[in-house]
Amino acid sequence: MTDFVLVRHGETVWHAENRYAGRTDVPLTELGRRQADELGAWAAGQRLDAVLCSPLSRARLTAEPAAAALGLTPWADERLREVDFGRGDGLTRAEMAEAFPEELAAFLTDPVAHHLPGGEHPAAAADRAVHCLAETARKLPDGRVLVVAHSTLLRLVLCRLLGIPLARYRQVFPALHNGALTELRLRDGQASLLRLNAPAR
Repeated sequence: MTDFVLVRHGETVWHAENRYAGRTDVPLTELGRRQADELGAWAAGQRLDAVLCSPLSRARLTAEPAAAALGLTPWADERLREVDFGRGDGLTRAEMAEAFPEELAAFLTDPVAHHLPGGEHPAAAADRAVHCLAETARKLPDGRVLVVAHSTLLRLVLCRLLGIPLARYRQVFPALHNGALTELRLRDGQASLLRLNAPAR
């Protein structure tokens, strides 16, 4: 079995305005950097065999204190990038409602069948991230791995691995908190959720 500790990166400068941050490389706030340090302090007392992260700086910078505390080099994997939100990237929901109201309404009804215009299909995003975790599980069959990535991507991964329809990711997992711990166990092709949104303290 392989255990994955899934962590959403620290707070970014777009959080205060609730802007959708997809592929844009948005910097951490001071709070976000503190959340990264808290994750590092937590990791120092853990048995972790690897640290994986998205290549976007908000995830890399969140992962670095934990990797340093463990004496590990973080692996940045392109498959852990956030979902591409297309025309929605960088916008608030109110701005989307002005720019493409019908598409936004469809997205809020079913975010998979009607993903944001010009964006990545959520099923494709789930596939790439799940492949990354499955590959890691094969390499570390008895390992415990820290994965620092992004809110929408991780919620899609949880749904895919736990057998929940992807279209329900916003309802079943309304929020993954910045810097919080969500632990998932993969064993014999089956996934178990061990904890959700636990503080890194």
